[in-house]
Amino acid sequence: MDMPNEPAWRIALFAGLADQLRTRALFLEYEESELPIKEIKRRLMAEHPEQAQLIQVSFMARNQTFADDESVVSRHDELALLPPVSGGSGDDPAHADGSSPSDQRYAVTHSPLVAEKVSRLVAHPDHGAILLFIGTTREWTNGQRTVKLEYEAYEPMAMASLRAIGEEIAERWPGTLCAIHHRIGTVDIGEASVVIAVSSAHRQQGYEASRYAIERLKQTVPIWKKEVYEDGSEWKGHQQGPWNPLLPN
Repeated sequence: MDMPNEPAWRIALFAGLADQLRTRALFLEYEESELPIKEIKRRLMAEHPEQAQLIQVSFMARNQTFADDESVVSRHDELALLPPVSGGSGDDPAHADGSSPSDQRYAVTHSPLVAEKVSRLVAHPDHGAILLFIGTTREWTNGQRTVKLEYEAYEPMAMASLRAIGEEIAERWPGTLCAIHHRIGTVDIGEASVVIAVSSAHRQQGYEASRYAIERLKQTVPIWKKEVYEDGSEWKGHQQGPWNPLLPN
């Protein structure tokens, strides 16, 4: 009796990697049911030599969690190959109606961001400081005029990553509250792409936690930014040295 064929390996692609390979997902007819990530990347680099450098620096996500190249993954896992993220330099926030305030503190949305709304999510009667960080689209960078930005996200993993940042902040600065809303899609000049609100009992904790939030966002959250210029466009990845989302926080 013939056994049913195993499903193909499926690897989702995003941002510049999807553009260069001209597909949003790879379907790979590998015989093995399990493979080390480094072997999958080796095969992909051999099959796509022109994109080998970008594949090499990309990280695999297994079931919406970053995995190192030594990890073994299965054809039945949810797999995505993620190029370096850029962070913040559905039409509604990604949570269901009726969700708790703690859930509402984290959102990935196509809608314009409202700083006051994000600020209210961290208001607390025992806190003496609320800090807002608002990342906006600037028109000129190094003499080049930007027309707009286009953001893309691996949304379920991005939401989990934003919540993880909030949990890290709560552990490092007990009692501190954090909210992060990030916009995706087209963000025009002067509009906000990310709003981070932090409240704390004392301002020093708030300053430290706010800076930590944006730096971790750029390091670990799978959101990518395409800068659209007057004469072309370019995906912007991690710009702070080699990208490694698995480095300790």
